Order: sequence, then structure tokens, then C-alpha cells
Amino acid sequence: MSLSRNRNGLCAGRLVRPALVCAGLLVAPALAASPAAAQASVARPAASSLFFRSGAQGAAAELLRLAATAQADGLDPRRYRTRDLPRLVRAAESGDPQAIARADRALSDLFIRYAQDLRRAPNVGIIYVDGDLRPQAPSAAALLAAASASPNVAAYMRDMGWMHPYYAQLRRQLTDNRLDPATRRLVQSNLARVRSLPAGGRYVMVNVAAQRLFMIDNNQTVDMMRVVVGKPVYPTPMMAANIRYTSLRPYWNVPSDLAAERIVPNVIKGGAPYLRAKGYQVLSDWSDKPRIVSPASVDWKAVAAGKKEVRLRQLPGPANSMGDMKFMFPNAQGIYLHDTPQDELFGEAARLFSGGCVRLEAAHRLAAWLYGKPLRAKGAAPEQKVPMAKPVPVYLTYLTAVPSGTELAIYEDIYKKDAPAVPSRRMATR
Repeated sequence: MSLSRNRNGLCAGRLVRPALVCAGLLVAPALAASPAAAQASVARPAASSLFFRSGAQGAAAELLRLAATAQADGLDPRRYRTRDLPRLVRAAESGDPQAIARADRALSDLFIRYAQDLRRAPNVGIIYVDGDLRPQAPSAAALLAAASASPNVAAYMRDMGWMHPYYAQLRRQLTDNRLDPATRRLVQSNLARVRSLPAGGRYVMVNVAAQRLFMIDNNQTVDMMRVVVGKPVYPTPMMAANIRYTSLRPYWNVPSDLAAERIVPNVIKGGAPYLRAKGYQVLSDWSDKPRIVSPASVDWKAVAAGKKEVRLRQLPGPANSMGDMKFMFPNAQGIYLHDTPQDELFGEAARLFSGGCVRLEAAHRLAAWLYGKPLRAKGAAPEQKVPMAKPVPVYLTYLTAVPSGTELAIYEDIYKKDAPAVPSRRMATR
């Protein structure tokens, strides 16, 4: 595999697409009637055909190729019982209605089994804040309806239209025997993570490894921007949640560990004037209605030593670390997307500066896309809450290998989630 740099400066490998697997070589046990097949025959009238209608030429071969290489998905090819299918397909090619019906039912059953297996949630450490975003196996009727709606069923099978678009592209890279073992392992790890992403709809995706945010609608990237993510010591987690509201002119409630690390040393040096200059207030506790207390009441050296905690809040304004707005998807980890006054950080190649939250290069642009109009604060009141009319999902994922045309873009494994690593082929990108 030859490596090159694409127009985005990514380390990329040019890969050859794998040839189709001959259906006649499949050697799994015979396909038997199943509940899925019975459901398929109910869901779709017997007079119709998914795999033998106009626009479906080659669809059966594409599906059989996927089933034969199911090991690439972490699945056992023997589960799909494809041994008799080539014979049924050949019989159907005679045009006999009964032969067509038998073959179509068998292929539909295979498709349902395989697609449902792939759509189940992978165990890759993702936090599903909202249960409706956890991948679920679609019903047989839903799968058949979606495939039938495609004008080109063969392309739908080849591109695995029931999965996120990255999936089929990465899978083709994986089934290419030209990949070296380390790169194969890398792609396999990323395939599992891609399974958690949706097959369509409108959502925000943050690829933490690439330090980029994508606004996606119906599988099309509408806009993108650079982001700052967590330091390796404070990694941004993989997470799926619904953005429910935006807070304009937000406070920054400083986490205790970050306060001790970033702010307290400056307070020890500069005293109360430092706090006033940066807009920090000392609060009595972590309740919803704390009191503002005097900085003189705090033992700052004990806080710096980790013996005590202090609650600090930064007021809205030009110096506020949240900038003008933060996008909220309430979660126990305290993670959100937010604006920032530190624009200079987006010029860095590796943008690993936050305590876990995601800082946005262009927060106002994201707000305009989410709400369909610009968002502006009304007056000087802090924490102005703007609910979403309909929540928009956000997926914080970690993809160190993504398709880039016919190439493979490989990013630095910043959090060491890929094992073993591929040290020589990844680099941080802007």
C-alpha cells in the first residue's frame, strides 16, 4: 500500500477495492425457513420481488459477498446458512415465478439476519446518554421497505445502506488483502466504532481523534469546523446524546480539579485582583443557590495542595471560557459543546487543551444551523436558555481511520485507544 498526503494534509493510503466473492464458493449449511423469512413474506406482497425486480441486477451477488466475508464485521459467516442460495438464485434466473419467490424469500431472510446483527449496539465504550440513540436492530418490515425504496438494490447492498456511509467504505478497505496486519487491526477497531453512528437523519458528529465537528443532514456533510478536545489526562469521552437547549451568556462553573490546576496558582500570585480581572466569583457550595463569599475566606494554598476544594464561577463576558454560548445535552460527565475566546488555539495542529468538553471554532455557525436562524442574547442576563424545538443528536466518536475518497485517512491515536498502535502512519491534522 502506498501512502500519500491528500489535500487536507492527512496521512492516507491508496487502496484497491476488493473483488466480488464468487457465490458458488460459499460452503455454509443449507438455509432453512425462519421467523424472519415468514415476517418478510408478510411484510412484502408475494407478487413483488426485492432481489429479482428491475433495478436489482447483481443485488443477490452483493449480499452473498457480504455474508461470505462477515468475519470482517466480527460475525460468524456460518450463521447465515448460504450454501443453497447460489442454486436458488440460478433457478430464479429461469424466470419461473415460484423459483423467484423461493429465492427472494431466502435472500430476504439472509438480508434481515445480517442487517439486524450489524445494527445492534457495539461494545466499544460509548456512553448512551439518551437511550433512543443506542443502535437497535430494525424490524424485518423496516429493512425490506428501505431496501425496496432504493432505485438500485445492488448499490444499496454494496454500500450497506442500512449503515453509516463510512462503514461500507472502511469494510472494503478491510477486505482488501493488500492491507498490512497493523492497518487491518486499525481499520477493524474503527469499524466497530462506526457501528454506533446512525444511517441517516440530521445530527452533529465530533470526531475527537481528528479534532473536527461535522454538521450532517441525510448523510451529507453540510458544514464542518475545527474543535479543541480534552487533553489525554482529561479525554473527551465517546458519547451519544440529544442537544436539548443552548445557553447564551453562560457562566463557567469551573470543575474543582481544573480550578486547582489552572486558576488557584494565579490567585496565590495575584490575589483577589486577579479574580476580579478575570470575572471569577467564589461560591459557598455546589448547590443550585449558592452564596457569593469573600476570596479571603478560602485557604488557597490548601486548595492548590488538593486538601480542600473551592467552587469558582466565571461571569459572562469577553474573558469567559464558555464564550457567548454553550450547547447542552445534560449528562453525568458534565460534557458539552461551547464557544471560546481563545481563537488562537484553532491554529494548532494538535488541539488537545480542554478538560473534556469540546470548544468550537465557530459556535454561532453551529447555532444558526441547529435553529435555522442566528442566536443572539437578549440583554445582559446570564444563562439565557433557548430550547430546541426538536432535539438534535450529537455523537462524540473516536475515529482514527476514516475513508477519504478512495484513500484511507489515518489520525494520531491521541488517547491510545487503538492497540497495538500504528505509530508511523498517523499524524495530527488541522
